[in-house]
Amino acid sequence: MNTPGLEKDASRGQLFVIAAPSGAGKTSLVKALLEKRPQLRLSVSHTTRKPRSNELEGREYFFVPVDEFMVLAAERAFLEHAQVFDNHYGTGRAPVETDLARGRSVILEIDWQGARQVRESLPECVTVFILPPSRDALERRLRDRKTESDAAIARRLRDAVGDMSHWSEFDYVVVNDRFDRALEDLTSIVDSQGARLRADRPELLPLLAELLA
Repeated sequence: MNTPGLEKDASRGQLFVIAAPSGAGKTSLVKALLEKRPQLRLSVSHTTRKPRSNELEGREYFFVPVDEFMVLAAERAFLEHAQVFDNHYGTGRAPVETDLARGRSVILEIDWQGARQVRESLPECVTVFILPPSRDALERRLRDRKTESDAAIARRLRDAVGDMSHWSEFDYVVVNDRFDRALEDLTSIVDSQGARLRADRPELLPLLAELLA
């Protein structure tokens, strides 16, 4: 179990890896966390998917064609990369390493596959998995986006079960039932006060039984 903190080492920043199934509220929580702790840096990933109407180049993602992404992957320019649904996502290695070396703590908002790769490269990272409070809540949040078809939502819900099955690979688990409480929990982890949110706490087991059934 890692012991997180914004200034774990005065000469090097801390890397926080935050993952979740689609629809669990990860992006909203990370955005609010960055507002509360502006000293954190958000790593902007590359993706081959098309931008949504509310997304900007270089803010949510760097949007690149598939062939360009594959060249970067071959050159080992990514700290981690994975295919999610029909698209590719990757975290640029150089910007993260530069920030950490300069003592800046960094947030990676990625999926469990990417988190596994980052742990292999940077085992000192602190990992957090965000769970929804129920399957019904997860479906409701996906539908509230109004950005995907029923078929796409059904596919995301099926894949969410597989994603959530990897919860135990993470240091901490936050349940996003009430947004304000989940944000407080996430902030506690970043502030080195998240011991009560360890992934191995027994009170998580009934919720996980329902989510993974």
